[in-house]
Amino acid sequence: MNLYTDLCAQLLFPLHEALKGHDSVARLRLLERSQWLAPAELQALQLARLRDFLGDVGRHVPYYRQLFKELGFDPAALQSLADLEKLPRLDKPLIRAHQDTLKAEDHGVLSRYNTGGSSGEPLIFYMGKARKSHDVAAKWRATRWWNVDIGDPEIVVWGSPIELGAQDRVRRLRDGLMRSHLLPAFEMSEAKLDAFVADIRRIRPAMLFGYPSSLSLIAAHAMKRGVSMRDLGIRVAFVTSERLYEEQRRLISEAFACPVANGYGARDAGFIAHQCPAGSLHISAEDMIVETLDPQGQPVAEGEIGEIVVTHMATRDFPFIRYRTGDMGVLGSQACSCGRGLPVLKEVHGRSTDFVVAQNGTIMHGLALIYTVRDLPGVEKFRIEQLSLDHTQVQVVRNAEFDPAGVQRIEDDFRRRLGAAVRVEVLLVDDIPAEASGKFRYVISRVKAFAS
Repeated sequence: MNLYTDLCAQLLFPLHEALKGHDSVARLRLLERSQWLAPAELQALQLARLRDFLGDVGRHVPYYRQLFKELGFDPAALQSLADLEKLPRLDKPLIRAHQDTLKAEDHGVLSRYNTGGSSGEPLIFYMGKARKSHDVAAKWRATRWWNVDIGDPEIVVWGSPIELGAQDRVRRLRDGLMRSHLLPAFEMSEAKLDAFVADIRRIRPAMLFGYPSSLSLIAAHAMKRGVSMRDLGIRVAFVTSERLYEEQRRLISEAFACPVANGYGARDAGFIAHQCPAGSLHISAEDMIVETLDPQGQPVAEGEIGEIVVTHMATRDFPFIRYRTGDMGVLGSQACSCGRGLPVLKEVHGRSTDFVVAQNGTIMHGLALIYTVRDLPGVEKFRIEQLSLDHTQVQVVRNAEFDPAGVQRIEDDFRRRLGAAVRVEVLLVDDIPAEASGKFRYVISRVKAFAS
């Protein structure tokens, strides 16, 4: 850490957070101690926090006060984390229907947020200062695992309208002081990619942060142009908000000569888990309880895939209790060699809409289709959309190396997996735009793979 980074991490950023009324610094100190607790000690901490959180919510949030009364649910009587299963799951339609009664009657300042609506249904929700403080502290702790800190030069490749729309003078001043540089991920044209490569070489960041699709695209472009990015001293590339494919990890790591640290979370659900240098995706268990459930809402067996459902215990002003993320994952049971007692999210398989369904009802991950298209010579970009059980559309951006026979290859391979009678429509297009958030999804299924 150099002197300027030390100034930012110990003075400027803490002052910034204090002026906003956030207690992120105090939370960071607690998190950096509690991460070394034994798993049993962390579970005891979680249970105590859960009792307090649900008791607070039951007193001050009208929706849950009524729900607890109807169920005869007493937070003080919780004996284990499994007792949380007595409460129903929370989903987007329920939040939309009860938005006002989900606000605590004594809530402080609330900020309005919305998700990008990748599932077709944007969600409006609210955050209080405690939630923001936790999320900042959780991300800050994970950043320090990789020997980088606030104030180290960073490049953020992002596309959220909230981040990009907030570039007023105060925000630009803060980012300038913290040496954080934002590259908008909305447009990834050749000219933009040339500029991004030049910016990264000029800034020489200690860390990169962004969508795996965007960072891998920049990495591939630099390699195609013959521009080396391996001498910049980048310590780590943090990726989040999309599924990280191994091919992307390899490409980013090779191009930038740094490890790739995966993170899992969402704007609505919060920062759920972060990867440590030993390779484990650790859950921020001090404020976060993660369940993996089957389609009927029951816990899956150890090692099995289930829907990720989270309870964020720093959300008392607008609670997220047993919130259905729509993502699929596997919880781990093995201790990590890093020594942290934080539980591990062994696998994250992406959204339930990243799974496709064959005509015979077989559910498979989109990777079953992705490999066919990705491995064809001359394919620069693609998107697979399962419109129905009988119709799948594939958009392909190709270059001069693309063999037209590849179209037939896609059709044949997809029918072998999805069903002989499926209509596979291959569209050769000039470009495939990212979503409004700047994310890029390789597979989108309109067919429900998992029950609601």
